[in-house]
Amino acid sequence: MKKEVVTLKKLAQILNLSISTVSRALNDHPDISESTRDKVKNLAQTMQYVPNIFAKGFRKHRTNIIGVIVPTITHYFTTTIVRGILEEASTRGYRVIISESNNDVIKQTEMLNTMIQFGVDGILASLTKMTRDIDTILPTLNTLPFILFDKVSSKIPCTQITINDEEAAFNAVEHLINIGKKRIAIIKEREFSYNSEKRYAGYLRALKEHNIGVDEKIIISVDDISLQQGKRMTNLLLSIKKRPDAIFTITDSAAVGVIQTLKKFNIKIPDEIAVVGFSNSRLSTVIEPNLTTVDQPGEAIGKNAVKHLIEEIESNVDTITSKMIEIKGTLIIRDSTFKV
Repeated sequence: MKKEVVTLKKLAQILNLSISTVSRALNDHPDISESTRDKVKNLAQTMQYVPNIFAKGFRKHRTNIIGVIVPTITHYFTTTIVRGILEEASTRGYRVIISESNNDVIKQTEMLNTMIQFGVDGILASLTKMTRDIDTILPTLNTLPFILFDKVSSKIPCTQITINDEEAAFNAVEHLINIGKKRIAIIKEREFSYNSEKRYAGYLRALKEHNIGVDEKIIISVDDISLQQGKRMTNLLLSIKKRPDAIFTITDSAAVGVIQTLKKFNIKIPDEIAVVGFSNSRLSTVIEPNLTTVDQPGEAIGKNAVKHLIEEIESNVDTITSKMIEIKGTLIIRDSTFKV
């Protein structure tokens, strides 16, 4: 038997009231008497009436729903951002639809279109690693409020929220210099990653400000900045005649791979080679020695993203806002480097 959908019309027919009266009663309109409101609400509860949020949104030109697109929901840092998004959205009376692109550019475009079709009021997105062509994203900016977070792009003219990648990386590398390290390697992503390039810029600035020369042999770029790549690239660095005395990686997972490989070859950490990661993930305190890393305040990024998106939604301004908002990351010093 097909389940009957309870509608406003059905409630109105049973109570012998107009549809508008039932609607206003459910929304506590002051023109509707308390007895009528109680009668309507009791029947709605008994019949398990659920408002059609999309129809309601169509009438009000607002659904109070935010769309969120992330590369993967399983990444620890992403989960902290999503937690902040959900908490702030709930506080402000908004619901959230979350979807994964799985780092697939085509799926990312499909998600954007689906979110618009669902009638969301605005979209928060963290881009895939492979996002090059912004032509598939630009139409969204002309359709509804759109904000990027974490994985962002300087090519897209919208509000973007990330941590202060360059400054945080500068502080991490300067810490290594301050503990006496002079030959500092970096494991980063290839040039198309905005976050990686910002962290690389911080690395280069720290070397320059402390008059340390740049050696291309210890600057390693990979497509996938993973634990396995951390292991492989450490093997490569150890094969160089003049080994590094410190390794800075732009993710904790790669740094864990570095530590595992150094321990495999009985290299003393941090005495012979110090290690710094980036993210302050759970891995950083599980690995031995505990990893010195940059703490990324994911919840703060998520909350700020929602705050700015709702401001754009409720301002009803048609002009596109373009600004970069940087949340401060903090260096957490642990046993993989000397404590100053």
